[in-house]
Amino acid sequence: MTAFPVTSLFAGLLGVLLLLLSLLVIRARMKARTSFGFGEDPRLLRAIRAQANFVEYAPMTLLLLLLLEASGTAPGLLYILGGATMGGRILHALGISPEPERLILRQLGMLLTFGALGFSAGLLLFNLWA
Repeated sequence: MTAFPVTSLFAGLLGVLLLLLSLLVIRARMKARTSFGFGEDPRLLRAIRAQANFVEYAPMTLLLLLLLEASGTAPGLLYILGGATMGGRILHALGISPEPERLILRQLGMLLTFGALGFSAGLLLFNLWA
């Protein structure tokens, strides 16, 4: 058994999602016949941005989740924050990837991501000073 079961679960799930997004970039590169950059293919650019946006937000949220779990935060709250992060990243990827984009999914994804990120950061700071 791992010392941080909730964080471990979401690290594994987010890792699988990153792998999937990476494979979608590779597929889009093959279709566009572009090995570097995005050429002029908007679908390749969208695949690259879906993966990059994931990499911009998921690691910090996961780190905050780990620190909250290490500080004794209730597992139920950790599952909510991890689920919001996972759901947010999936919705964002589903929203930004197609051409034309599905703006509502992208927006909901960012709302969930920002909510989990902001709440986790705020709770960690509160715990630090409480």
